[in-house]
Amino acid sequence: MKFIKKNIILLMVTVFAVTMFFSCKNNLKEVQKIGISENEPIGVAEDINLKYTDSGKIKAILVSPKMLDYSNRVFSFSEFTDGINLTLFDDENQKSTVTADYAIIYNNTDLMDLKGHVVLATHTKDTLFAEQLFYDQKNEWLFTNKPVTFRTGFDLINGNGFDSNSEFTNAEVLEINGIITVDE
Repeated sequence: MKFIKKNIILLMVTVFAVTMFFSCKNNLKEVQKIGISENEPIGVAEDINLKYTDSGKIKAILVSPKMLDYSNRVFSFSEFTDGINLTLFDDENQKSTVTADYAIIYNNTDLMDLKGHVVLATHTKDTLFAEQLFYDQKNEWLFTNKPVTFRTGFDLINGNGFDSNSEFTNAEVLEINGIITVDE
């Protein structure tokens, strides 16, 4: 009788231990997420001054008071809540500037969304004024369907949309609703 009780207890302990062993799983990622809300940024950078170089030449300088890093999300992005000032240099070291009150860069698509008093000024003095402008970094393409004012040469062109490559060699104001020629 004692032998049967021992075997039953041993069998129950073995079944319990095996059940516990196989029910455990690796939850390292879940444990790492404890204390980090997906709605909160994983990092905050203040007073950034980022210089991007290629082959020893400065290609871009990004200055912003604040950047929020949301790379902890499935569709990760960086948000510049207090605006940006971006200086771009071409192969001849001529600079163009972009300023905006707010910017967000989507890491998975390389799409930049600029909002609020967006001003893009090229080294040739062409200037685009918009409330919102998208920049596709992969294709080096600028576009918007919001109202814009584009100054090129002596012309000020108003319209509802803009489409151009980053060099402005084929800049096009869409749905033109006025052209003003300015004498200088």
